[in-house]
Amino acid sequence: MARGYTLGLIKRADEHAWDVQPEGFSNTIRWNVGHIYSLTEDLLYRAINDYPVDKLEWAEFFAPGTSPSTWPSTPPAKEELFAAMKDQGKRISQLTEQQLVHPLSTPISIGKFITMETAEEVLQFLTWHEGMHAGLIDGLLMVIK
Repeated sequence: MARGYTLGLIKRADEHAWDVQPEGFSNTIRWNVGHIYSLTEDLLYRAINDYPVDKLEWAEFFAPGTSPSTWPSTPPAKEELFAAMKDQGKRISQLTEQQLVHPLSTPISIGKFITMETAEEVLQFLTWHEGMHAGLIDGLLMVIK
């Protein structure tokens, strides 16, 4: 459900809006979309040994702490990000219950308050994370109009 909402938001966003960074926002639509994708790939790759990871090289653009103002080169295009998000959603939907409930060899911690011990917990965190960034994308779209 979260991915469907995000895809709907980014599909309707005009190309010119993807790189606008209004005052009060720390990043752009392109950064938020790429960040959702990249963090999802990173954490699922760390949680599930046979997760078919893709585009780890995008982390240089979208990892936590990155910013469009410091990008080393041209980031992925809107169409490429949209296709990758759609494909990632399909790959996630193919995860099995066995993959999700299996304990992680090393728990993954986010800050002081979140420690995930199964891939299912990672996926729950990623769903929350995506919803939060989808809200930021929606806010950016309202401000950029």
